[in-house]
Amino acid sequence: MNFLTAEWRKLAFFNYTIDPEILRPYVPPGTELDLFEGKCYVSLIGFMFLNTKILGVKFPFHVNFEEVNLRFYVKHKVDDQERRGVVFVKEIVPRKAIPLIANNFYGEHYEKSQMNHNWETRNGRLKVHYAWKSKNEWQDFSITAAEKTEHFKPGSKTEFITEHYWGYSKKDDTSSNEYQVKHPKWKIHSVENHEVNVDFEKVYGTHFAFLNQTKIDSVILVEGSETAIEIKSKIKS
Repeated sequence: MNFLTAEWRKLAFFNYTIDPEILRPYVPPGTELDLFEGKCYVSLIGFMFLNTKILGVKFPFHVNFEEVNLRFYVKHKVDDQERRGVVFVKEIVPRKAIPLIANNFYGEHYEKSQMNHNWETRNGRLKVHYAWKSKNEWQDFSITAAEKTEHFKPGSKTEFITEHYWGYSKKDDTSSNEYQVKHPKWKIHSVENHEVNVDFEKVYGTHFAFLNQTKIDSVILVEGSETAIEIKSKIKS
């Protein structure tokens, strides 16, 4: 059963390679870090929720809104199946009901903040910009890319970053919440330029302050699609 349905649109990904040991305290029980070609990634992501429904119902002022999150990648084995998923360090939205529901029922780490965005198309190019306020200071990032979309290459880093269809969050010391995220394969816009003005220490704490000096490994702009998040279940370590 779907808990939430929405369109996720214009997803801007800024990917960083980091030491896996930094993420060990955040790995939910029952999961392990998912690496790509031996490298561990975290991603700073901004996108839009559009036409959002919770249990099939649209709530006033919670239909269209921005989200910015910092996430990393894990996997969970079920018999012979390997479920590839994501874990969120923090998710920022401008609407108060989302943190209330997601934090209490899914064990997530949502935070409400003032936010805005801008999409601009001109001469075959698309510029996507997301901004939010953290401790009274504005943070922002943007991507300029080709307006036309294309398929990503199978087996590529882009496929690894975007093709994780499960979400995990720690429930207690021995168990975690698991939920499926359903959407078709996404198409991407070819990135031309980008800019990031984010104080990671201010937004995500001292544990992630090192990202202020970490070079961006790759940048992706995904067009997005209709998306559904299923009702959570429980897994154990």
